[in-house]
Amino acid sequence: MFKPRYYSKIYRSFLTLEENAFQEVIRFFEENEAVIQELDFDEYFDVLVAYVTALFEVGAYKEHLTMVDVVIETSILNNISEYRGEDLFRRMLFRKAASLYHTRQFQKAEHVLGELLRMDAEDQGAILFMKKCLRTHYPQIRSNAHAAAVFLFLLTALVIAVEVLLIRPFYEMHAKTVETSRNSIFALGILLLIFGDVYHRYLAEREVRGFLRAVRRGRVEKTPEND
Repeated sequence: MFKPRYYSKIYRSFLTLEENAFQEVIRFFEENEAVIQELDFDEYFDVLVAYVTALFEVGAYKEHLTMVDVVIETSILNNISEYRGEDLFRRMLFRKAASLYHTRQFQKAEHVLGELLRMDAEDQGAILFMKKCLRTHYPQIRSNAHAAAVFLFLLTALVIAVEVLLIRPFYEMHAKTVETSRNSIFALGILLLIFGDVYHRYLAEREVRGFLRAVRRGRVEKTPEND
């Protein structure tokens, strides 16, 4: 005779929570953690995954990092390749990388993303995220370009002042030369801004492309930040 599955009282209470009530999920888990630890595995794992997901969704990234490895390790030990129709292992790894990024642990985030790309070198989300992480490696290039551009913009303003107050009233014959000069200085400033941003992105793109080529050839041993 078929016997319906029995759910524990604490798990039934958990099921009454709204799916996106993340703060309530966090409060429920933390108030009942000792009891949750004693649940049957399926119930415990459901509550654990909901809690770790809630931590990430509310931006509690440090707390998320303390718990996400529990889900990852549990899924490995229990051979859970799919959870509610998705690859839980990969989702948790990606969110771990995101939490590392938000806590400014950029190289650790890159390492996790590298692991994801070793599993699937065509994972566009991981590729874009790794590029974003790698762009943090070259802040001086963009900062220097922006500083130089600001200097040129200030110089342009000074030239305009000289042009208006001195050149046009008293040295009109030189007005065209001064006008050309200040336009050139301003244009150079714009070009420096563009160059700083473009070159900054290019370096990250180059590193990721090289890493992906190595992954696809099966020769990669390190993530880009360790090269």
